[in-house]
Amino acid sequence: MTTVLLVGAGATGARAARQLADTSGLTSLLVADREPSRASALAGAVGPIATTVAIDRPFPGGVDAVAVAVPARAGALIARRAIDAGVPTAAIADDRDGIAALLGLDADARAKGVLVAVGCGLVPGLGDVLARHAADSLDRVDEAHVARVGAGGSACVAALRRARREPPLEWLDDAWHTPHRRGHELVWFPDPVGARECESVAPGVELLRDSVPGLRTATIRVGDAPPRNAAMALLRRRSVDNGWGGAHVEVWGWRGRVRDTVVYGVIERPAVAAGTVLAVIAARLGGLLPTVELRDPTPGSRALGAIVEPARFLGELARRGVKAAAFEGVAVA
Repeated sequence: MTTVLLVGAGATGARAARQLADTSGLTSLLVADREPSRASALAGAVGPIATTVAIDRPFPGGVDAVAVAVPARAGALIARRAIDAGVPTAAIADDRDGIAALLGLDADARAKGVLVAVGCGLVPGLGDVLARHAADSLDRVDEAHVARVGAGGSACVAALRRARREPPLEWLDDAWHTPHRRGHELVWFPDPVGARECESVAPGVELLRDSVPGLRTATIRVGDAPPRNAAMALLRRRSVDNGWGGAHVEVWGWRGRVRDTVVYGVIERPAVAAGTVLAVIAARLGGLLPTVELRDPTPGSRALGAIVEPARFLGELARRGVKAAAFEGVAVA
C-alpha cells in the first residue's frame, strides 16, 4: 500500500494528481492546499483514491512520499516537515530564493536519511534530466544551455516575472558570474512554438550545474519577452496564446578529439509537463515505478537531474505522453 501527499492544487498540482492516480500501486492520494475548497475540488475530480488533508495540522502519518506543487519558498517549509517525518520529497522549484531554501535542507535530509528531489518541473526539472542525458552520450562535456518558454499557472507566471527583474546568473569557467544584460537571444524550439527571443536568468542555473558533472559553463534562459517586431508578435500569438510551452537543451562537449553538440527539444503545455515530471519522481520516491532507476539514491537535497537515471525516467515520461526529441527529430525515449 502506497500513499502520496500532494501539496498544491493549482495548475501543476492538478496534472500531478491525475498522473499519480493513474500510477499502478498507488492506494491513497492525500491532497492539501492553502485553499481547502480547491483541494476538495481536485480530490473530487480525481476520484475515490483521493482525500483532502489540512497542511496546517500535524504531518499525516502513513505517507510514503510527498509531492510539492507550490512556490519553492513555501515548498521548502513543507519539505522540512516531510524531512522531520522521514518522508522523501519531490518539489517544484521556480525562483532563486526558493531553490536555495530547498538545497539548504541538504544537511537535515542527510541526517534523517531522506532524499529530496529539487526542481521537478519543466525547467528546472526536465531540462536538467535532458542535459544529463545529452552529457551521457559524449565522452566529456563543458557547456550546457537550457531555454524555456511558457508558464504552468499564475504562480509560475509570477516567478518568471521575478526572474526577469532580478540580475542574471551564469556558471562560467568554473565560477559564478553576474553578467550585464546582453539583450535577447533567438532560440529555436520545435513547432508550433518556433523561434523565440530569450533572456538569461538566475533561477535554475545551480541545479543545471549540479546535474551535469564537469560543466564549466551553464546558463538558463526564458522566453516570452516582448516581441521586437510585427513578425515576432505574430509568432507569439500563434505559439504562446494557445498554451504551448517548451524547453530547448543544448550541451557541448567532446567525442574523442572532436568538438560536438547534442540538442534536445520538448513541446508541451507547461503545467502538463511539470505535473508529469513531479508525479513520476514522487511515485518513484514512494516505492512505485521500479523501472525508473535512481542514479544517486543517497539521502540529501539535490537537483532532479543528479538523482535519476535519464533514459528510464524519460521513457516513463514518454509513456505518459511527455516526449523529448533530438534536434534531428529522433525521439530520445
